[in-house]
Amino acid sequence: MSAPFEDALHEECGVVGIVAPGRDVSRLAFFALHALQHRGQESAGIAVSDDGHVMVQRDLGLVSTVFDDPALRGLTGGSAIGHVRYSTTGANKWDNAQPVTRNRGGGIVALGHNGNLTNTDELRTLVADDPDPLLATTDSELIAALLAREPGSLLDAVCAVMPKLVGAYSAVALSDSELVAFRDAHGVRPLVLGRFEGGGLCVASETCALDQVGATYVRDIRPGEAVRITERDAESRQALPAAEPRLCVFESIYFARPDSRLEGSSVWGQRRAMGVQLAHEAPVEADLVVGLPDSGTPAAIGYAQESGIPYAEAVVRNRYVGRSFIQPDQELRRNGVKLKFNPLREIIDGRRLIVVDDSIVRGNTTQQVVAMLREAGASEIHMRISSPPLAWPCFYGIDMPSRNELVASSMTVEEIARMTGATTLAYLSLDGLQRALGLPASRFCRACFTGEYPIPVPDTPLKLRFEQPVRA
Repeated sequence: MSAPFEDALHEECGVVGIVAPGRDVSRLAFFALHALQHRGQESAGIAVSDDGHVMVQRDLGLVSTVFDDPALRGLTGGSAIGHVRYSTTGANKWDNAQPVTRNRGGGIVALGHNGNLTNTDELRTLVADDPDPLLATTDSELIAALLAREPGSLLDAVCAVMPKLVGAYSAVALSDSELVAFRDAHGVRPLVLGRFEGGGLCVASETCALDQVGATYVRDIRPGEAVRITERDAESRQALPAAEPRLCVFESIYFARPDSRLEGSSVWGQRRAMGVQLAHEAPVEADLVVGLPDSGTPAAIGYAQESGIPYAEAVVRNRYVGRSFIQPDQELRRNGVKLKFNPLREIIDGRRLIVVDDSIVRGNTTQQVVAMLREAGASEIHMRISSPPLAWPCFYGIDMPSRNELVASSMTVEEIARMTGATTLAYLSLDGLQRALGLPASRFCRACFTGEYPIPVPDTPLKLRFEQPVRA
């Protein structure tokens, strides 16, 4: 459940997998998940394999809420997978926390998944005769159910199931004897491989998680690849023919932590370059450049450096708001942005501001930010957005409104500026975004800007088709 004033984008999940016998793998998974907390704050879970048994602990809440020292001491083993979740399909309830588990042969398979599948109706028919009912309302449990039906090794099962899945997925699966990481044919969601000094390998959604646990980046898991991870080696199979790589462009714009690297590029550097390009495309006279923390800050620094206009920290973010389950009263709801941001009046008063943010979704937050800055005394507010206009919904793992809720799908830039109260408004162009990224457009999924989806999507505009009660 989100707060009523929520007007930001959220991604579904972060995943981690670790094989390091002799080390405290549950504690390593805990700290890796802590580094990935920005990818999901609704639930967290860790599964470990120990002496032929799989144990799982998962619950609603932040990583530090779900796990304490006694809990981690009870999760012993030589390999582990972990997951943090933000719900884009399925309600936020305990059954939907991950890793999800299914009985497989005489044991258990546990799975953590980042992304969204688009053929869930078809997949549900494939498991309709399972004796164990589906308890969750997520596509992730469907993947686990399909894995549970396949004979042979876990790697064999993953390779047999991957051709049946349509959509975006970066996933980790754990049995009593194997840990397998796998990624869809387009590589929409990130997944990287790392190595520990002295032995042991790991995978994670972002390189910042490798840094957190002292692992060295080896390479990205390739699109369509399944990898069985052991203490010393990674056994690779190309389960699907690799299609044109289509990494989600919003990983660079917003989702990934700025200290991560995507496809070898610094996320912070990419965002700074977006600001530099934005200064070229949309210059304006002003006294200060201000970034909305945190994702707008690198682009604002780039804009300031390129334009020669001083950068100032004029808005302070409350970093402990997160995803609140305590609903604000009506007055707080009207002023919801103040729960996240507080302006520094002594810096803002009487000045012309260039305010850099990463995106505009419905426009509500931008409207409230502009009003907040005007109350703090800003004489002019020039909004500069370090991405193109969001006009199409995402079906691949971003919690994004339907198209009629996306303000850029029905309003011009000038109309959005009037609605938000900004003095002027400008977005980064698509071409400018690609120049900033330094890679061709064909390497990214940009469907939220263009409506051109690289993977088939449901015919219905309701992307949450799978969120419905499952009858046994």
